Amino acid sequence: MQPKPQPDNTLLVVALEDELPSHLVAGWRVVYTGVGKINAAMAATEACLTYRPEYLINYGTAGGLQPGISGLVRVHHLVQRDMDVRPLGFPLGQTPFDTTGHIELGGPGVSCGTGDHFVTAPPELHTDIVDMEAYALAKVCQRFNVQFQCWKYISDQADGNAPVDWATNVARGIKAFSTDVIQPLEAALS
Repeated sequence: MQPKPQPDNTLLVVALEDELPSHLVAGWRVVYTGVGKINAAMAATEACLTYRPEYLINYGTAGGLQPGISGLVRVHHLVQRDMDVRPLGFPLGQTPFDTTGHIELGGPGVSCGTGDHFVTAPPELHTDIVDMEAYALAKVCQRFNVQFQCWKYISDQADGNAPVDWATNVARGIKAFSTDVIQPLEAALS
């Protein structure tokens, strides 16, 4: 039987403590990466080398780009939305000479474009949602053979109101993630 995510074999990885305060998930190891792909990759690499987890669950906020996508969503497909080497003949989103490409997590869910800027208008590379860390975390997990899950709370619509909407909705995301992901995992341990 396959082990399931539980506090002793799982890292909860979040960009900011404001998005998931550790006291709300007591007993779980929480790693805060800071914002952006580089910070996420560095923190996840260090955490994987230190703790040797079987699972890494990324939670955070995201901007929605498609009507009807709201609340807490599971990500199944990840791309780097700001990798642009088209002048050398590579498609938008592809890292030159890297075989990883888009990352498929399997199962139902939404597509997420990860990039190092806060989106306030639809980006050129089309996805359902946008964030700033998930692709980097998934790539680290591939490298260390760690099972990866990604959950995002749609905090804004990636438009001109995004900064205000994000600040307003962070607390709603914490509640949704705790209720819909952490509590069922804990209940399965009982």
